[in-house]
Amino acid sequence: MAGRWRHGKGVTEAPIDIVPDSERRGLIGALPASFRPYASLMRLDRPIGAWLLFWPGAWSVALAGISGRGLILIAWIGLGAFAMRSAGCVYNDIIDRDMDSKVERTRLRPLASKRISLRSAWILLVALSLIGLLVLLQLNVIAALIALTSLTPVAAYPFMKRITWWPQAWLGLIFSWGALVGWPAMTGRFDLPALLLWAGAVFWVIGYDTVYALQDKEDDALVGVKSSALALGPYAKTGIFSFYLIALLLWSATIWQVRADLLALAALLPVAAHLSWQVLTLQTEDGANALAKFRSNRFAGLLMFLACLVVGRSV
Repeated sequence: MAGRWRHGKGVTEAPIDIVPDSERRGLIGALPASFRPYASLMRLDRPIGAWLLFWPGAWSVALAGISGRGLILIAWIGLGAFAMRSAGCVYNDIIDRDMDSKVERTRLRPLASKRISLRSAWILLVALSLIGLLVLLQLNVIAALIALTSLTPVAAYPFMKRITWWPQAWLGLIFSWGALVGWPAMTGRFDLPALLLWAGAVFWVIGYDTVYALQDKEDDALVGVKSSALALGPYAKTGIFSFYLIALLLWSATIWQVRADLLALAALLPVAAHLSWQVLTLQTEDGANALAKFRSNRFAGLLMFLACLVVGRSV
């Protein structure tokens, strides 16, 4: 391999041919060279994950009837989503560092390519978790306890792809957790709408993460990683449509609990149209198309937020 290695205390400078392009441009490229592998480990070049973790919590706050306090709470949820998604990426890469080195899409990750030491990764994980703790302290007791219960499924997630063909379902449980937190953080109690909103978000996550997994079908099959995309095979598009449909039905039940009015249900039409567009235009054998559809769920989350905002404010 061309180039020379130079070892520092917590980071190893690698030959340029194993440094991903994402560390040479954009936000990460503007950082000092010694910071870039850590920013890459946190996926600062891919904020979509933080958005997707953020939206269910924001929906829940909006549906509970947003106020001045609600806006502050949404800001804290945003910070928590960024910190915990980053922490999740670091933890996932710690667990998967050997497997990542065998997959084309992930072999240049900082731990897989040994550009960051394992000790440094653990220190970064602790620092990000402390930010999450700061956010937790802003919540009332019920919301904080619910948030804390997410730690066990979060810790188990990296192992799910080795155990089940449906790690996307486990991710759905985790990435939707904010829906269980936002409502009690606003109201001081846990009610059925929060549970229904969370359940719908679980199926939304399974759908969009199956779209994401379409990119990695060949590599996953080679290294023995399980995924819903592989499990569904030629029926992936039908499966994704079904997950999105179940999500919309559960969200309809959620809104009906808050306001039993057909006009309120109409607030879901924009997000329903967007998810339908995703499925209709999805090309399951085109990785670039699948990635674009996956990323478009940031906009789907915004449309759902607006629906919750309208309904929550109208009660």
